[in-house]
This record gives sequence, C-alpha cells and structure tokens, in this order.
Amino acid sequence: MRRVIASWAAVALLIVWQIMAAPVFAQERPDYETFEGFADAVGTDLQEDRLSDTGFENLREDLVAWRERFLAADDVNSVQIDALSAQIEALGPAPADGETEPADIANRREELLAALAEAREPRIRAEEAHARAAALIGRIDATLRSRQTDALFQLQPSPLRPSIWQKAVARVSDVAATVKREVETNVTTRVERGTLWDRMPVVVFLLLAAAVLITRGPRWVERLIARIEARSGELGRVVYGFLISLGGIAVPLLGISLINLALISTGILGPTGERVALGANIAVLTYASGRWLGRRIFPDGGLIPSPLVHDEGVGAEGRLLALAAGLLVGLLVLIGIVIGVEGSDVEIASVLFLPVFVGLGVVLYRLGRILAASAKDIRDDDSSSGFRGYVIGILGRVVQTIGAVAPVLAAIGYFRMSAALLAPTTITLGILALLAVLHIVIRAAYGLARGLDSEAAGQALAPVLITFLLGLSSMPFIVVIWGARWTDIGELWGRFRTGFQLGDTTISPGVLITFGLVFGIGFLLTRLLQGTMRSSVLPRTRIDKGGQNAIVSGLGYLGLTLAAIIGITSAGIDLSNMAIIVGALGVGIGFGLQNIVNNFVSGIILLIERPISEGDWVEVNGQMGTVRSISVRSTVIETFDRTDVIVPNGDLISGTVTNWTRGNSIGRVIVPVGVAYGTDTRRVEKILKEVAEAHPIVTVNPPPVVLFRGFGADSLDFEIRAILTDVSFVMNVHSDMNHEIARRFQEENIEIPFAQRDIWLRNPDALASATAPRSEPRPASDAIDPALSEPDAGDAE
Repeated sequence: MRRVIASWAAVALLIVWQIMAAPVFAQERPDYETFEGFADAVGTDLQEDRLSDTGFENLREDLVAWRERFLAADDVNSVQIDALSAQIEALGPAPADGETEPADIANRREELLAALAEAREPRIRAEEAHARAAALIGRIDATLRSRQTDALFQLQPSPLRPSIWQKAVARVSDVAATVKREVETNVTTRVERGTLWDRMPVVVFLLLAAAVLITRGPRWVERLIARIEARSGELGRVVYGFLISLGGIAVPLLGISLINLALISTGILGPTGERVALGANIAVLTYASGRWLGRRIFPDGGLIPSPLVHDEGVGAEGRLLALAAGLLVGLLVLIGIVIGVEGSDVEIASVLFLPVFVGLGVVLYRLGRILAASAKDIRDDDSSSGFRGYVIGILGRVVQTIGAVAPVLAAIGYFRMSAALLAPTTITLGILALLAVLHIVIRAAYGLARGLDSEAAGQALAPVLITFLLGLSSMPFIVVIWGARWTDIGELWGRFRTGFQLGDTTISPGVLITFGLVFGIGFLLTRLLQGTMRSSVLPRTRIDKGGQNAIVSGLGYLGLTLAAIIGITSAGIDLSNMAIIVGALGVGIGFGLQNIVNNFVSGIILLIERPISEGDWVEVNGQMGTVRSISVRSTVIETFDRTDVIVPNGDLISGTVTNWTRGNSIGRVIVPVGVAYGTDTRRVEKILKEVAEAHPIVTVNPPPVVLFRGFGADSLDFEIRAILTDVSFVMNVHSDMNHEIARRFQEENIEIPFAQRDIWLRNPDALASATAPRSEPRPASDAIDPALSEPDAGDAE
C-alpha cells in the first residue's frame, strides 16, 4: 500500500513540476546559431536529394520542433511591447515633415522608440527563424509528394511473367519455412524446460472458447437481433438492433484473438509468426466488418431501413459483395505483413497482390452497378431525393470505372497506381456506408429520445447535423487513406491554429471561439429578454398588440446588433482597415438591393409608427384581409379566402392603405334596397329602420339611417346606413338584414321588382321566311328546260 501511495505521489510531483516548469521553458531563448547550422545542412540535403523518405521525415520532425520553439518565442516581451506602444501613443502623433515638437517630448519619444526596437528584437528574430523553418518544411513536403507521384507512374515488370511467379512462390515458401522453423525451435525449447505442458490447460481453455465464439457466436448474435427486432417498435428496432449487431464484429475478433493469445502464451511463435498472427487478426476484423456492413446496408427481411433502394435479389448480392470486399482487404493486409517481414521487392508483391486486385476489381464493379441502379430508383421514387440519387449515381459510376481499370493497370505493370486506387476506394466505400448506417441509427435514437414517429424523426434537423459533423471528422482519415501523410494533416491544423491575417487582426480558432461564445451569450440574453417582455411585462401595460410586437422586435434587432459588436470587440477583431472596402461594398450592395433595403427601412418605419398592426383589417392593392405578421421586409395579410398575401413593406409606406379597424373596430354597413313603383315610401322607410335597429351589432348612438336615394329605372331605391360595433362582421350583418327585409316585405305585400323587357319585331315576315323549312330538291330531269328536250324539226325529217 505504501508503494502505491509513493508511486502516486511521485506522479503528482512530476506533473506539478512539469506545469510549473512549462512557463520557464517557454521563456528560454532558442539557440539560433544551432538552428542556422541545422537549417543549412537540411538545405544541402534537399538540394542534393540524397536522403531516403524516412530520412527526410526525421528531418521534418526536427524542423517542426524548432518551429514550435520559435512560435512560443514570438510572444517574448509582449507585455513590455504593449506598454511601450501605449506610452508612445500617449505622446501623440509624430510631427510631420518640417514640423517640430518640444525637446522634452522629442527626447522621450526617441528613448521609447529605442526601447521598443530593443524589445521587439527577440520577436523579429523568432519570426525570421520561424519563417525559415516553415519554408524548409514546405520543401521537404514537396519533395516527398514528388517522389510519391513519380512512384505511382513508375512502370514495373508485368506480374504475368512466369519468371516472377517462381520468385513469389519461393518467397512465400521462405516465409512458411521461417514460421515452421521458429515453431519447431520454440517447441523443443519449451519441452526441454518443461514449461509447455504447464500452460496447456490455459491453452486448451482459450482454444475451446475461441472455437465456440467463432462457430456459434455469430448465430447467437443473429438470433438475439431477430428477437429484438420482433419485439421492438420501428425506431427501437433500428437502435437496439444496431447495438446488438456490433457483436457480429466483436465475437469473431474475440475468437481469433483468443487463438493468438493461446499460441503466444505457449511461446511457440517467433517474431515472424507473431506478425503473421497480427495480420490474421486484422484480416478477421476486416472480414467481420464487411459482413456487418453488408447486413446493415442491404438488410434481409425489410425490418430495418436501408439507405439504398433495392429488391431482395440485389440485397443478397450486395451482402455477398460486402463480405468479399472485407475478406479481400484483409488478405491485402495479411500479404503486406508477410512480404514486409521478408523484405520482398515490388515484383514479388505485384504477383501476390494481382489475384486480390482482380477480385477487388470485380467486387467494386458489381457494387458500382448496384449503386447506379439504386440511384435511379431513388430519383424515380422520391423527387425530393434527387440530389442524393444524383450523388449516389456519380459514386456508382466512379466505382465501376475504378473496378474495371485498376486490375488492368496492375497486369500491365502499374502496380502502385492500381494499389492506390483499389484499396482506398474500397475503404472509402466502407466509411461512407458506415456514415449512412450511423445516420439511420442517430435519426432513430433522436426519435426515441424526443418521442417522435419515424416520419417526424426523418424530417428532424439534429440527426443531419450530427451526421455532418461525423462526416467532417472522417475527412482526415479518408485523406490519409488516399495517400496523404499525417504530417500534412498536422501542417494544415497548425496553419489553422495559427490563423490568418485580416487587416491588422489575426483570425485564429481562439478568436472565433471567443466571438462565438460572446455572441451566443448575447443571443440567449436577447431571446430571454424578448420572452420576458412578451409574456410578463407588456401584457400588463396598455400598449396594444401591434405596439407590443414592435417593442419585442426592436429589442431583438438591438440585442443582436449589440451582441455582434461586443463579440467583435471581445475577440479583438480590428476592422478599421476594412472600412473603405466595407463602405464600397455597402454602396454596391445598396444599389444592387435597392428594393430590399427600401422594404427593410419601410418595415422599421411600420414597427415604429404602426399605421397598421397585427390583427387589423386592411385593404391594399385590391387585396383585403387581416394582418397576420409584420417583418422587416414584408407583411403577411390573410385574405378572407384563407390565403396568405405577401405585401412588400415599401408598398404599405408609399401606397394607399385602407385600415378598417385602426384604433377601434367600429365601421359602417350600407345595404341597398329597391321596391316597386307605387309602394308607400314612408312605410318602406319605417320597415327598413325597424330591421336595422333590431340587429344586435348595429349601434344605437348614432342610430341607423334609411335614405330614399332616388327613382331608378325599375324601382324606388332605398339605402340603409348603420354603424356597427365590430366591422369585422359587416358581411354577416349585410346578409342578416337582407334575410329580414325579404321576410318583412313578404309579410307587408311589398314587391321587390325585377327588370322586364318587351321586344318589338320590325320585320316578322322576313324572320318567318328565314325560319321556314326548305322544300325537297327537284329531280335532275325536272331541272332541264323543256324547250331543250323537244326534238329538232330537221332531225324529225
């Protein structure tokens, strides 16, 4: 127990010492002379190109370490520099040419400038050394990339030559003989020492457990998945089935690991055998991963959703192809480890890899066809998923092309180029498939957590954002798979962490995080203030609904503006040098977006002056309805047909607007009535007045008025004019009065005339002959002139 406590105490003291010593080390002055000599040597090596890739990688690591020191030294004397700069600024601007200033101030300015130059000297030296180190790192990266590109296009002897086959067979035989020799030697040694049989019970137990896991484990996992899918709902089936299906990878991997552990525990494996066992582990992992992905992308039975559209036959083929892809990638890793152990050359590697490349080419070509067909089905089934189908279609065609071309390149002799196409394409497809599966699971888990159904969960934004972040996180791995080095990723991250210049301000992740935090806090406070004002404060005042909305909207705009200004100031972003550019852009945007700016300003005027408010009954540009919302760009008016009309705010400010309910809801209704000539007009006036006064919405003061408007063409024209307590019901009142007028006129036998017209015909005879039926046509013989049918006298003689 004391040893444990002493160990933890020593670790704690070491950590504290490192934390306290870190600032001291950060302030140490770098040895610039040593660096200059090292940099000169690196430049010579680059110029003569005499080092291997590993040698250049080691030099690069040393240069990165130097660069980090110089970056830390760049902050030396920062407090002193800021103080001296503030003192110089306090003296005021330096005199212009031909002008002088008091001697005391001039002497003091010279002293401060000299001190400032001396304080800046370490920073300038560090910046210079940092720039040289960065330049050398860039040259090393360019050299390594150039070598990598040249290797891709280097033509090797074709692996189809029989002479190379003999070398490949001999190399594999040598590896097998080496493993056999190591096993025989170790077994003899363990038997002589008597340690082999001591470990045999553990070895037997591990082998039995591995046999059970490998033979029975996958079947147990499948049964458990089927039971969970049968008992769970649609979303639970996806989430729980996914979690349990991970056992399909873990169980076989655990089984092969137990076998390796059993062999290693006996001590019969040598270095070569252990590396081959490691390759076997990786091969089993890729095989199990391919099998698992195939079952998730091409599910059997249709109980879980698939990111692709396919029938059962295509699904079975897809599962088989995914399993084959995983197995072939595992063989690539295993063969690479085997030939790497024996230091095999490229010719032997091309022979051993060629069958695997051909198999991967066939698998990729078939998968590409499935993707292309699925893309077409996605576009046909759902027009809203056209972009997804388009992307899947392009991916399928690219995969088909690589699957057809890469094996041919390997057979010709472009072994490295073929390897750089087939393996990265297969692994990238696996990563994309994993992201698709994770998106389905995240969507289902989000639906379960929020209590949504599958359709609502599919429309949610949060799962898409999470999947997008996962996709961004996978980009470095995909880039490395396609040939980039982790040092390149680290270099990009270093540049991002250092930031970029915007005027006199350096925009770095720290600056962005500071601005985001301050702006986010300001945004939350603004929304909190708006909610408090809307729900608790303003309803207790006498301000109408429109005024309350105007105040809440104004607080929102003011709060967001202040949050942005405070965020920019807190992050130390100085945009003063960008004022001219921003001004020019503002003028250009102002001319290009005149209507939008006009509507924006008009919206602010509407919110301040409030000539109309939400809920008002208005008429503008021939459209009549109720104002539903007022934003800074437009106003939404809901017509009485329940349709929304979007009116630009500029039209409301510059045009004529009729507001029927501004200030109050009182309005007037006019009901025209016509009666037949000969009716007692005073009697009609009395009846109409009684009808108007009897309606509950008509006001008593002022009372309704009945006017005898004149003598019409067909009737005596009267008109009811009444003031309503709520003009919103004007159409209902108009209809009610018409019904009541019709009823009262029927009781009083008062006739409501309708237009009658008498038609006089000036030419009835002509019309009669035109409409008379035509006589039957005469025969052709009757149409011949009788004089022409009589025989000629000369002919008779």
